[in-house]
Amino acid sequence: SELNTAIRQLLQEMNARPLQRQKVSRWDLFETLDRPALRPLPSTPYEYAQWKKAKASIDYHIEFNRQLYSVPHALVGEVVELRITATLITVLHRGKQVALHQRHGSGRFSTQPHHMPESHRRHSEWSPHRFLSWARKIGPATHTVVRHQLENRPHPEHGYRACLGILHQVRHYGNERLERACVQAVKIGSPTYKSIASILKKGLDRHLSSQEPMLE
Repeated sequence: SELNTAIRQLLQEMNARPLQRQKVSRWDLFETLDRPALRPLPSTPYEYAQWKKAKASIDYHIEFNRQLYSVPHALVGEVVELRITATLITVLHRGKQVALHQRHGSGRFSTQPHHMPESHRRHSEWSPHRFLSWARKIGPATHTVVRHQLENRPHPEHGYRACLGILHQVRHYGNERLERACVQAVKIGSPTYKSIASILKKGLDRHLSSQEPMLE
């Protein structure tokens, strides 16, 4: 508008006018002091981020918002830092970036192939064979459930977390109750950690008759 044009002209004249004490204009000061200190604007706009610590599980994944993100398998058991934005998860270990993932919805795996161990059948002291042997000692239904967790994943390691959760129920409920809960879970077609934990918590495994044969 005409008013803005007039104001702009007056500002230019004022900035070019020498200051009384310094004998230089505001424009001269800008050119000699401010302009040399200016830096280019960032190539990407500022993005808000939150920070969180997480521990890499035996399946070489960390969890955020019910989503699992892989890290290099050498970091199993290590605490890492997560830089979380609306679109990205950046994983840092001792200040160094070790993984970068696009954010996904909950309940999904984000696994980068180069994070996997050379052999998908063994990592450190954990392996599918160890989980299956442990489950077999508890009972055939527990073995069936653990085998389901290992065989119905893109990679066996993705089932390690669920297998541990299931087998660790022995600490609270004992072998017999866990086996009966697994029988129930298999019968209803839901051989998952969530179902088994719910059956045990609600005592539904006690409804299985002691005369009823276990799953073979």
